[in-house]
Amino acid sequence: MSVSVPTRTHRLAPSEVAGAIGVVGFGVALALSPHHIDDGPILCPFRLATGLPCPGCGLTRSWVYGAHGDWAQSFAAHPFGLPLLVGLLLLAAVAIAQRVRHREPPKLERLIWNPVAKLVLAGWLIFGVVRLVLAI
Repeated sequence: MSVSVPTRTHRLAPSEVAGAIGVVGFGVALALSPHHIDDGPILCPFRLATGLPCPGCGLTRSWVYGAHGDWAQSFAAHPFGLPLLVGLLLLAAVAIAQRVRHREPPKLERLIWNPVAKLVLAGWLIFGVVRLVLAI
């Protein structure tokens, strides 16, 4: 009688993917010049279609300014940009540490449904709606 041993998959957990997106985003933000970031093209489909900012408009500029140490400009571009970037980089660090220790990565669902995360998301959406209304 043979006993089958379950094989480990090498698929990335959602939290590892989110952390990787943060690391790549930080790398791109470092590569872009903060002196020319305001002159770049509009990439947001919502803003291109309506001329109005979506809740995420300004995140790229915020990350670029933040990656280059200009905290005031980062918060002016989008107040949630720098905290999001830092959170994703911390998530990446924790995910890497867990993988090195051969432990389960953080559960993204658990992080998202955390009461603090819900408050931050609600604040972000309120910010987006207020900015949208003020732009009309």
